[in-house]
Amino acid sequence: MLKIPNHQVAGHKAVDGILGPLIDDSGNFYKPLQNDDRGSNEVSFYKSFNSDPRVPKSILRYFPIFHGTKIVNASDGSGLHPHLVLEDVASCYPNPSVMDVKIGSRTWYPEASEEYIKKCLDKDRVTSSITLGFRVSGLKLVGSAAKEDDLSWQPERKFLQNLSAEEVKLLLSKFVSSNMPSKDVDVCPDRAFVEKVFGGSNGVLEQLLELKKWFEVQTIFHFYSCSVLMLYDKESLLNGKSSGGAVVKLVDFAHVVDAKGAIDHNFLGGLCSLIKFISDIIASPDDENCISNNNDTKDEH
Repeated sequence: MLKIPNHQVAGHKAVDGILGPLIDDSGNFYKPLQNDDRGSNEVSFYKSFNSDPRVPKSILRYFPIFHGTKIVNASDGSGLHPHLVLEDVASCYPNPSVMDVKIGSRTWYPEASEEYIKKCLDKDRVTSSITLGFRVSGLKLVGSAAKEDDLSWQPERKFLQNLSAEEVKLLLSKFVSSNMPSKDVDVCPDRAFVEKVFGGSNGVLEQLLELKKWFEVQTIFHFYSCSVLMLYDKESLLNGKSSGGAVVKLVDFAHVVDAKGAIDHNFLGGLCSLIKFISDIIASPDDENCISNNNDTKDEH
């Protein structure tokens, strides 16, 4: 029995008759293949990536496990449709907090049509992609089940557009806080999980630094419009079921192209920028991360 994932924060969602991803109870994620070149490109990438001897085994863990393709009933009711079958990276967490960060100041690939380039460039200009080298594409914050006023917060895409550097820093601080989400819009993120999630030997920072080392030397692929997915479960940390750390995966490979022997400076630059933001949050005092939401005029719904 396939069902709609509740942890998806970006991309087309399988609601209201829209073609979107599905999951099963065996830890699989079914991503519908797009009918144009994007679908075949992503299948080709997974096949070549997993069989390429130049890709270190230590790097493979940052990509969802590829189980091939399968034809299943589409979420939009249109009948049978081919899907990528991937590892559901959130399957071991009942209610994770998730952040999707699209990497790169440029999200269009060199061989794209003028129409597609304009579409991407317009979006890049109204988000933080060009100014910061990345943009937050999706976010879901989950509260603690131990609290009577347990909440979750998943802002709309409009809220995430054109965030300033300080607003991105605030979102990252909220992501690792035990008092987020909160009904009190003026509450300061307590960053209770910053060391366990961002820091430590299995934290987000160390994982991103390992990816950075590979991107500094790899000349196999250029990753356009690819995202870093970060997720962890607050309840597991609070109950001592997890000693710390978070899942970090790269996702969305419909626009990966041959690097032709060149470093992927677009992706590497955005990755370095994200690393700097997270490093600063780990190193800075708590009060430096408390930015009054009274200064935020965006609608957070």
